[in-house]
Amino acid sequence: MSDAILKLAGISKSFPGVRALSNITFDVRAAEVHALLGENGAGKSTLIKIMSGVYQPDEGVMTLDGGTIAFNSPQEAQDRGIATIYQELLLFPELTVAENIFMGHAPKNRFGAIDWSTMREEARKLLASLDIHDLDVTSMVGTLSVGNRQRVEIAKALSHNARILIMDEPTAALTEHDVERLFGIVRLLRSRGVGVVYISHRLEEVFLLADRVTVLRDGEFVATKPVSETDHDGLIEMMVGRRLDALFPKTEAPLGDVVLELENVTRQPLTKDVSLKLRAGEILGIAGLVGAGRSELAEVIFGMTPAESGTIRVDGRNVRIGSPSAAKRLGIAYVPEDRGRQGLVRPMRLAENVSLASLGRISQGGFLNRQSEATLARKSIDQFRVRASGIDQIVSKLSGGNQQKIGLSKWLATEPRILIMDEPTRGIDVGAKAEIHRMMSELAQEGMAIIMISSELPEVLGMSDRILVMRGGRIVAEVDRADATQESLAAAMMSDASASMAVAAE
Repeated sequence: MSDAILKLAGISKSFPGVRALSNITFDVRAAEVHALLGENGAGKSTLIKIMSGVYQPDEGVMTLDGGTIAFNSPQEAQDRGIATIYQELLLFPELTVAENIFMGHAPKNRFGAIDWSTMREEARKLLASLDIHDLDVTSMVGTLSVGNRQRVEIAKALSHNARILIMDEPTAALTEHDVERLFGIVRLLRSRGVGVVYISHRLEEVFLLADRVTVLRDGEFVATKPVSETDHDGLIEMMVGRRLDALFPKTEAPLGDVVLELENVTRQPLTKDVSLKLRAGEILGIAGLVGAGRSELAEVIFGMTPAESGTIRVDGRNVRIGSPSAAKRLGIAYVPEDRGRQGLVRPMRLAENVSLASLGRISQGGFLNRQSEATLARKSIDQFRVRASGIDQIVSKLSGGNQQKIGLSKWLATEPRILIMDEPTRGIDVGAKAEIHRMMSELAQEGMAIIMISSELPEVLGMSDRILVMRGGRIVAEVDRADATQESLAAAMMSDASASMAVAAE
């Protein structure tokens, strides 16, 4: 087993009112993938920012190649071979691939000017070394997919001769194809002696990629283990401090009348002749691959992209949903997939976000009642167990799971009868997932009708009463909870043969 390149011992870090890390031990070895796990708020981000020079520890020692080291800036860490790729990619969309890769250290000619041809050639060589042959180094980064932008970030890190690569939630926004390509690059880097620190909420990725795993909880070190010596349930227990047998706490709710019905609804290009029924108290799961039309269907129902043809009925009455405000008046709420851009205004306070969809109810004479707004926010914090310093906390400072709870509470404040949740637990930890699932079950018990769109088949199977499968903008299969398996859903999502599966018309 190789010696550690980087070691951290007794690392502690505090911020005003918060002890983020307490006596943490961690190390990174050459030619290994070391997974770093923990719930939101466990201290993972603080730890990697100490390793990458963003923060300096209050206590403890870091050693690099056996010598004590202290980084006063990210540049110092980068100069010593430590590179970090954050979930929010730090690239310049108006510049080319080559320009982004060599930003700040472009090759120069003998006159001191940038040698553009050499820079492009070196960028091509660097990408080729990663088995990336389909990226044009003269392309503008802003025109690339998320997966390709991430590959540019990796090449950029390696252009500084990185020996340690820290990857923070690298697959959160990737398609399945891009995830596979990323895994190939990570394995290639490991084979070349690079030490990779890999942070992910997707535990299956740990078992596919990692050699060792370290778990943090509430800012404290729990354990470091070889991945071969643990399992899924063991990791969850270390992360949350208890066995999480009820990750999908689905309870049977009595089903009521049909509250929403779509008949031959079409909105080109990705909603084609869709028919479905949704009952009070029901959780209707919608599965499908990226691009299958799931989110587009949700946007049609919510009036963001109104239907071009077909019939929509609410409580048996034909309705025209031409805008989100029309949907809201009909008792429909929508928690979108992208909570950062569509669900929340993250630079604003928690109280302001919770009240965004309910301003009419808490205003008098055109003026906002701040006391009513505060009451609404405090109720949401209590009801959804939001971990926040108070109603004035800026939402961007909350963990991903707590942001998701705020996005949900914003719409529940409108007292809807129909709730659409698109990827309700994407990018949040297992503890927060269980909380969101618990809320969904409670809402269904109270008679709310829920449409849940998810790419995670265990979530679809665990929480749905019925499951619809979409492909190419159409519903290609409908399966009852009792009859559904992961294999049958995957086959329906990917195989043309699924078109022959029975589609019940409840």
